Parts: sequence; structure tokens; C-alpha cells
Amino acid sequence: MQSIPGNLLVEVLLGLYLGLLTGIVPAFVAGSLGFLVRYFTGVTLPGFGVVVLALSIASVQGGLLGLVEPTIAQSPRLLIAVLVVLMLALYAHNQGDKLGAELPRRLSFTRLRQRTLSADVVELVGSVGQVTVRPTGEIHDMEGYPPLSPSLRQALKAGSWRLPADLPLSELEARLEERLRTDHDLGDVDVAIDEQGRATIVAAPPSGSLSRRVPAGKRAVTIATLVPTGVAQGDEVTVRAAERSITGTVLSARTAVDDEHAANATPEESPDEVATDGGEDTEPAVVDPKPNAATAGGPGRATVVVARRDVKPILEADSPRLVVRSRGTSREFEALALVKREGYAIRRFTVSATGSDDEATDFDATAPTADVTILAVRRQGSETGGRRHGWVFGPGIERRLEAGDEAFVAGPSDAIEAFVEAIAR
Repeated sequence: MQSIPGNLLVEVLLGLYLGLLTGIVPAFVAGSLGFLVRYFTGVTLPGFGVVVLALSIASVQGGLLGLVEPTIAQSPRLLIAVLVVLMLALYAHNQGDKLGAELPRRLSFTRLRQRTLSADVVELVGSVGQVTVRPTGEIHDMEGYPPLSPSLRQALKAGSWRLPADLPLSELEARLEERLRTDHDLGDVDVAIDEQGRATIVAAPPSGSLSRRVPAGKRAVTIATLVPTGVAQGDEVTVRAAERSITGTVLSARTAVDDEHAANATPEESPDEVATDGGEDTEPAVVDPKPNAATAGGPGRATVVVARRDVKPILEADSPRLVVRSRGTSREFEALALVKREGYAIRRFTVSATGSDDEATDFDATAPTADVTILAVRRQGSETGGRRHGWVFGPGIERRLEAGDEAFVAGPSDAIEAFVEAIAR
């Protein structure tokens, strides 16, 4: 076998070196053009055009680098350099064309943040899609807080929550966090929901729940008195101590009947029942009633929020009496009744983020369309990481509806249905 001559080996190596040196710029240009043409027009740039463009750029670049000389032009290294340049340009063009075909159109950071649920987990209840969110894995303790109690951890792990399926995952997480804070009075909670409706929960136990419900400048006082039947957290009451009448707000109330009911609670009534394996019987856990549960009435204790100056008169009274004050008729229900009396309906919807974006952005929220009136809009901004702003009540809404906005509309039922089908998802 004859060995390769030394001069030919040197020419091959020099050709590879010159091809790599002059082929970087043509490859970059060919890849960029292939991506742009395919992304914006959907047409693949012809390979012959890529070859001509690469050779043109390489010749200009070779002249600027002083590579076009008689000795180089007559040597095999030039042919090898040209082949390397063409291969690099064609490869870069192929990769750019593939990237242009696979990259989604109308890509936006807002849409990337608004991940939605998988269609497999959506349940249709009538014409409304809902999803049942369940925790996955263990309930984790939040760093910097005490660990959760076993009963609270078990209650969270066994829980399930039904939420609207037409919301992005960030909004579902915010709603579930708020529900967990309300239902279990958690000190803090962080929820992450995936596309399959599985929630990863990091929670902190309740701490200082009473003090957090006392407004600034107020004091909470517990009195032993006759508690009216049905009193619950948030009721406005009047404490009559001696000759004074002191107004306050109920934080919690408990009567002897409530204590007796909790003591006689059966395992079926307790959600924290734990099945045993035949060993020693364990006493069923007694679940404390929720803070806002109505009392059964009778002799008991009530914790009331009053002004600081009224604490001493209440504590000095021998037998204070508790009188529930009237809040009057709810104005919200009256307004809703008037709207329904005129034959109108109120509907809440979310503006579509796909498919009908152009229609949604072209709709002017300041003018009624087909007898449909915009009552309020809640928008989502990028500066808040996808979180919702507060409700903006119309009329006088300056901006038009955008993808991801939530809105309340009022009008005839048929007009509302047509309007929602046009711009809602």
C-alpha cells in the first residue's frame, strides 16, 4: 500500500482550514435567510440559490482575506475549501428552514405564561367546562413556618376542588390558594398546578388567626352571655353593659350546645376518621367548627371586636347582653333583581386567547354592541407576572378588550350568547 504524499496531505488540511475560515459567514447568512423565508412565507429557499449565495459571499470574503492568489487557485486546497463552504451553507440552510417550519406563529410571552389544562381532564357540566384539582404527592411544609398538624395535612391531602377549566394555570393556582386560605385558615400557601390538574401544595399552619382578624386600633374581648341562635363570624352586634350600648363585630361564638355536639360527634361525622389495622382503637379526632359556622344559641361565649376605649366597660359589666344588629337589605341582590326584572341577564366570561384574538382586540368596550353592555373588566398585565388587576367598572373603560381579560356583561340572553360565542373561549 502506497502512503499518501506529504504535499497532498498538507493541501487537504489547508483546504479544510480555509473552508472553515471562509464558510462561517456564508453559513450564517444561509441559515438566517432559510429561517426567515420559511417562517414568514412558508416557502423553502431553493438549494441552488443557497449555493450561488454562499459562493458569492465566500469569494468576496476570500478576496478580502487575500486568499485568492495564483498559487492557491491552482492548488487542490481551493477545491476542498469550496466543498467545505458549500456543505456548511447547505447544512445551515437546512437547520434554519426546519426551525422556521416548527416555530409557532404569533409567539408572545403572555401566551407562553398562560399555560392551560389538558383537554383530557376537562369535565363538561352542561355547557361549562370544569376540572377537579387533586393534590399529588405529599403536602410539603413551608420553610420558615412550623410543620403542619397530622389532621390538617391529611385533610389537605384528601381534598379535591372543582374549578373552571377555561382559565390559565396561573389563575387556577391563585384561586386555589385563596380557597385553601379561606377553608383552612392557613398562614401561607403556595400551589403549583400542572396540565393534568394535579396540584403540588406547600402550606403553613394557622398562626395568630385571631389577631390577624382584628383591625388596627381595635381590641377583641370575650364575654360570657346568652348567644343568639345563628350568630356567626362577621355579624354586627351591640353589647349592652350596664347603661352603655357598645357596637362591635363578632369574631367567633361558641355555646354549650356546640360543645356538646362536638363531644358527641360520631366517626361518620368527622372527616378525619382514620381506618385502623386491627390494633388498638384510637379516639376519633374532634373537628373544630369553622370560624364562620353559625352557633346553635344558648349560654356561651362570644369574642367581639370593639374600640379600645370600650374594653374596660365591657370587662367591668356583671352580665353583658348581646343584641344582633340589622345590616339591612343587600344592595347587590336588589340591583341583580332589578336587572332580571327587565328581562336582562348577566354573564361572566374570559376573552379568548386563541382563534378569535383579532375580534376581541377590535371590540370597543366603551360602546354597547347588539344591546350588550360591559359592566366591569379585570385585566391581566405582564408587569404583575400574569396576576390579575382589580376590576374596572364601566362606563368609561379607556382600553379595548384584550386576550385574557375577564368581563361581566349585561343584556338580552340571545344577544349575550352571540356576543360570548364571538369573543369568549
